[in-house]
Amino acid sequence: MADYRPLFTDIATEFILSLSSRRQRQVMRLVHQLARYPLVESDYRLPDAEGREIEHLLVEDFVFSYWVDHASRLVLITEIDLADTG
Repeated sequence: MADYRPLFTDIATEFILSLSSRRQRQVMRLVHQLARYPLVESDYRLPDAEGREIEHLLVEDFVFSYWVDHASRLVLITEIDLADTG
C-alpha cells in the first residue's frame, strides 16, 4: 500500500506551530507514521458536527484526531492535543 498523505486543519497547524522545534519534529514523525499505516485501530471514535466519525489515537504524549479519505489517500488531521498525563 502506498503511503497516504497527511493534511492538517488550521487548528492542528496552529498547535504544531506552538511547539518547540524538537516537539514539532516529533509530531511530524508521528503524523507521517500514521499516514503510512492509516488503517491502525484508533483508541476511540466520536462524531464531528457533520456526523463524520473522527478517530482519536493516543501516540506517545499526543492525541491525534483524524479521519481517513481512502479515495484521495489522505489522512486529515483535524486536531492534535497533549495527552492528559494527570
